[in-house]
Amino acid sequence: MATIKDVAKAAGVSVATVSRVINKSPKASQASIDAVTKAMSELGYRPNAAARALVSQSTQTMGVLVSDVSDPFFGTLVKAVDTVARQHGKHLLVGNGYHNPEDERRSIELLINNRCDALVIHAKALSDDELIAFAQEAPGMVIINRFIPELAERCIYLDNHKGAHLATDFLIRQGHSKIAFIASSHQITDVDERLSGYRDALQEHGLAQPDSYVEYGDPSSEGGEQAMLNLLSKGLEISAIVAYNDNMAAGALSVMEENGIAVPHQISIVGFDDGLIARYVKPRLTTVRYPIQMMAENAAQLALYLAKQPAEADTSPKRYSPTMVKRDSVAGTMAD
Repeated sequence: MATIKDVAKAAGVSVATVSRVINKSPKASQASIDAVTKAMSELGYRPNAAARALVSQSTQTMGVLVSDVSDPFFGTLVKAVDTVARQHGKHLLVGNGYHNPEDERRSIELLINNRCDALVIHAKALSDDELIAFAQEAPGMVIINRFIPELAERCIYLDNHKGAHLATDFLIRQGHSKIAFIASSHQITDVDERLSGYRDALQEHGLAQPDSYVEYGDPSSEGGEQAMLNLLSKGLEISAIVAYNDNMAAGALSVMEENGIAVPHQISIVGFDDGLIARYVKPRLTTVRYPIQMMAENAAQLALYLAKQPAEADTSPKRYSPTMVKRDSVAGTMAD
């Protein structure tokens, strides 16, 4: 295998000149560039990426951590970051954390050790203190879908409470009062915030529901199916449901169809995210829009900016607001 010394000898230049050509130094003459490029081609020499990074202080890579890239929500997040990365001539390294502290920790360490130029991190299991410590190591690290006061200038997140409040309030204004909630069983702040939004909206209208109206499941279609089956098994009087996400809502719709429950005429349902599935289930799903593509693109831009100029970043929190998307899965009712 050819070495940089072999290239220097074949090109008739010094090793330092070869290094300048490889790292695109403005000090390299055109004659040197032509000679070195020709020698590298003839010898089949490929510059070592790690060595180039040490000289240029850039690996031309961005890192992103998500819970599970197979989830369409996180697929959208990764695609958005990759779009920004490509616009800046960078490649993407992706880690999966699975809402598990050890997996999240290992993935972040791997991304930092690979000297990514910027990081977009979706981590729910690690403590604030541990993420703050990682952020001190990586100036270009941005947290998405989480707010940490000490890292306010690096956090891009959604008002989850408002999203669930919007969904519940919308159902109440359609005449519903027996409203159930299908929640994620994951122990993350999103669940608490959305449940709080649901309960606050009920309370504001004097409609406090017992805990039996809340059912938990994995935040997937299968989890939504099981949660809906559990709700039906309780024999509760339900006219509407707020689901933790669109996947869970789709699972609930499947169970209702199997049990001869007409949606929205017998039970209305609202999802959360406005993912692709919301437009293709029947009936088309009324949902809360989570602008994850916009948020991820902005997170990637911010991460790249912070990596270069950490002292000049905007220090205000970047909290995004959800909106309602009204389709066909909600109908009004005169009385419950």
